[in-house]
Amino acid sequence: MAAPVEVCHVACCANRAGGGAMSWGQGGLLAFGSCRDVVLYEPAVRRAAAALRGHAGRVNCVRWVRRRDSAPETELISGGSDKQLILWEWNGTGMWNNQLVKSIPLKGHAEAVCAVDAVYQSHEPDLNLLIASAASDSTVRIWSRHGSEAKCIEILQFGNGFVMDVCLSFLPGSNVPILACGGDDCKIYLFIQQNGQFQKMLILPGHEDWIRGIEWAVCGEDLFLVSCAQDCLIRIWKVCTKSKQIPETEDDSIRLKENVFTVRDTDITYAITLESVLAGHENWVYAVHWQPSFSKDGSMQQPMRILSASMDKTVIIWEPDKESGVWLEQASVRIGEVGGNTLGFFDCQFSPDGSMIVAHAFHGALHLWKQAAVNKKEWTPEVVISGHFNSVEDVTWDPEGEFVISVGSDQTTRLFAPWKRKQESEVTWHEIARPQVHGYDMRCLAMIGRFQFVSGADEKVLRVFRAPKNFIENFSNITGIPMEKLCSHQSSDLPEGATVPALGLSNKAVFEGDMAVQPAEDEETFNTISNQYPEVYFQPLILTEPPPEDHLLQNTLWPEIQKL
Repeated sequence: MAAPVEVCHVACCANRAGGGAMSWGQGGLLAFGSCRDVVLYEPAVRRAAAALRGHAGRVNCVRWVRRRDSAPETELISGGSDKQLILWEWNGTGMWNNQLVKSIPLKGHAEAVCAVDAVYQSHEPDLNLLIASAASDSTVRIWSRHGSEAKCIEILQFGNGFVMDVCLSFLPGSNVPILACGGDDCKIYLFIQQNGQFQKMLILPGHEDWIRGIEWAVCGEDLFLVSCAQDCLIRIWKVCTKSKQIPETEDDSIRLKENVFTVRDTDITYAITLESVLAGHENWVYAVHWQPSFSKDGSMQQPMRILSASMDKTVIIWEPDKESGVWLEQASVRIGEVGGNTLGFFDCQFSPDGSMIVAHAFHGALHLWKQAAVNKKEWTPEVVISGHFNSVEDVTWDPEGEFVISVGSDQTTRLFAPWKRKQESEVTWHEIARPQVHGYDMRCLAMIGRFQFVSGADEKVLRVFRAPKNFIENFSNITGIPMEKLCSHQSSDLPEGATVPALGLSNKAVFEGDMAVQPAEDEETFNTISNQYPEVYFQPLILTEPPPEDHLLQNTLWPEIQKL
């Protein structure tokens, strides 16, 4: 009888697609595209729940189908470079190897799918599902799902332009679907479904570059639309019913321009006004999302909070001021990456209760922050899944079987080990070090001793690495293995860590005497060139849990001891 085998760890990261590559559901599952799979990750227990396989190309967009009562979602839709959509039905009872997942493929697009959204047309999720998808073929397709059958019911043509994002909702006080499409012509197109067909009602100008993200939010009797673009700005639009009883005033007061349209099916007139323009980012804004709504006392509540992610390496929370109502950047809540080897964020998401934030970086890494229980303005990094963002070329075990090292064509060498908590019996695996961040694609790897390995890359040079003292100490803290078992008689001669010199490829050893005491930072000191670009970035830290991404990038390198 064969021994039972189960998956205990999956190392992966999100695809380097634009905004929309991940979605955090009400059930606590974070869905994101990783290569050709849709990975379902549970941040609460720090492990992957499933990998949904069906796409033949890279997964570009993922979206949970939100239920109107904010109950946990059971359906997920994804779009990929294989020109198709897949509607997944996730029952949440299956495990990794035996999950029961139904999938419905939706084929019709002629090019890669880049954006998708879906809404239930009633409070009963088993009834009609309306789906909108945008692709590189300059079309937006409208799909309808009844039971287990789905078909394309309409195609919206955009000529030579591209739609970067789509979002569906319903007009206030009605069951009439409204579709927003953000294009590369800096305009937002609004379509209303009338007589079974989507008709263009309005074009909202204002942005001055490609629109990267749009999202609806229902707040009472009003409907809000938030949009972001490569002009570094975020715009908030308000849709409300226009009362016909209010007479037009003829004073000279300055008022915002109203865009008005009437729905023939209901004979209701709606007005759209620009609510606010948010300027705070210094580079392209790729994603913007509302905090998810929740049910309270039998009614849905929509928090007025917005999360945005930008290529300026920051994620910002926006809220209206309680006194003036003016939308402002929330004080002290600007989080992100630091360092010269990062390139900003593609996407971001609130957790269902708004207490956590996840962001998707350019190199695929996920960043997770949690709001402090006492100081609500304090957000601390949390442990999250990580892995190579390109193909894995080689992998090997430590001779003692206590950790795994892998190399990939993403030019990194990564080390994974089990995290054993003192109060918990469950053990989870995580990336705890990145011994080599190279300038060439990595190809091969071999362990040559305890905490020593040799790796090869496209440069045709083999490099030998040995673990520094700081890594061994942190490895002991995280895995629970005593230092006496890990240390050798030569451990006192080991360097503290390693750093890569400017324009260099070799990891230079850093000894205790090389690390200067950091002076107190002030503006005058920081403005000096030598302090902006220090020679040694490594700073020894004692870790008791797997490190976050910014620590992995610069503080876990192993020194190179020889070239072959």
